[in-house]
Amino acid sequence: MKMNAIKALVAEFIGTLTLIFIGVGAIAGNHLNGGATGLTGIAIAHGLAIAVMVTATAATSGGHLNPAVTAGLWAAKKINNENAIGYIIAQCLGGIAGAILAKICIPAAALAAVGMGTPSIGKAISPGMALITETILTFFLVFSVYGTAVDRRAPKMGGLFIGLTVTLDILMGGPISGAAMNPARHLGPALLGGGMEYIWLYWLGPISGGILAGLVYKNYLE
Repeated sequence: MKMNAIKALVAEFIGTLTLIFIGVGAIAGNHLNGGATGLTGIAIAHGLAIAVMVTATAATSGGHLNPAVTAGLWAAKKINNENAIGYIIAQCLGGIAGAILAKICIPAAALAAVGMGTPSIGKAISPGMALITETILTFFLVFSVYGTAVDRRAPKMGGLFIGLTVTLDILMGGPISGAAMNPARHLGPALLGGGMEYIWLYWLGPISGGILAGLVYKNYLE
């Protein structure tokens, strides 16, 4: 494997690790501080993690940090098969590593109380509603990635606006589906104790939304 490819995988690993560590930490922290963080604070924490890490990794890997983003750019022929597979593996490993580090740093009781910070379906929400929500939210996310970072005409501020998209998506979808928008965001915490019951939903919804966004932007807006 070429050195540049290895660097890209390391960047994707670290960037995704950061998102999961900060995301889980913010949710557990909200429990520890009696709810003072709130949904808004949790959304901002996720958005800032993405904004910072997309910007930090953009020069090395493009700053995908999400299998759904990679799938969307693969569908639009912006990344080849080999690199797409490598990215997704690195992202999933980063998600697992981030959850492991969260378990080391955060009291077990707090993590148990919030289900390891794993995105989950809200009360009175059906799996179908959650699936559609994840698909739509991820469409918005990957659409913003394409329009602010991938498109050569885009302003060079992609990390900021991608982070803001994550924030606004969580503000809407957090109580409905957990607003994962990212299979790796679900996978790491789910494996470390959050539960795997709806893992299919958190792969199918985001991947579908990501591919749809990639195809729409590529064919109609680029």
